[in-house]
Amino acid sequence: MRNLKLTLAYDGTDFAGWQVQPDASTVQGTLSSAIGRITGEKVMPQGSGRTDSGVHALGQVATLQTESAIPAGNFVMALNDILPASIRVLAAEEVALDFHPRKSARAKTYRYRIYREAICAPLLARYVWHYPYPLDEDAMREAAPLVEGEHDFTSFAAADPERGREGVSNVRRIFSSQWQRDSSELIYEVRGNGFLHHMVRNLVGTFLLVGKGTLKPGDVTTILKACDRSAAGATAPATGLYLVSVEY
Repeated sequence: MRNLKLTLAYDGTDFAGWQVQPDASTVQGTLSSAIGRITGEKVMPQGSGRTDSGVHALGQVATLQTESAIPAGNFVMALNDILPASIRVLAAEEVALDFHPRKSARAKTYRYRIYREAICAPLLARYVWHYPYPLDEDAMREAAPLVEGEHDFTSFAAADPERGREGVSNVRRIFSSQWQRDSSELIYEVRGNGFLHHMVRNLVGTFLLVGKGTLKPGDVTTILKACDRSAAGATAPATGLYLVSVEY
């Protein structure tokens, strides 16, 4: 048995997220089908995390365990010949059998893009959140670093039945959190040791309230300490979110 690590990029627009679901097109399910056509095996690749419906990836990591003798490098060409253009395998390498894309991960980086111009080009619309309304971007930049460090991020987590189990923690460490301007886009980038369901999109939605003046930058600290989802802002749309990279 071999364990192969795949690095993937995908346009999440037409998929119901990463995780396989009945009667829905998913990245995991599409990848599994392509692997089966190549190796003849029924393999379910494991990912570093479950990106939601509409969320994109520049560097998702997945593993597949196979008895196939096909060289790792050949999987890149073979899978890309079968997969839809919206999913690309960027690299493949053999790793130890105990390597797990989620459990072995040390850090992840996410990026969120907000397009600030009055008119958003149609070919860009599926990759950004179009928000042309007034925002105090300096206040948003001031608020972003307040979530750095180790905190309980319950206020920024979607309801998840698994989180109710004993021993499952909502504590995560954020290494960096910042907003920056890049031409017509306001971009949020956050790097941490792990993220809860909808956490990045809920952070973005809360920072947006700071930009609108509904909240002050310091209110973000108060929201963190509240450990109450209702204290934070609404969930930002999936279209602007990207899983940029996973570190091991």
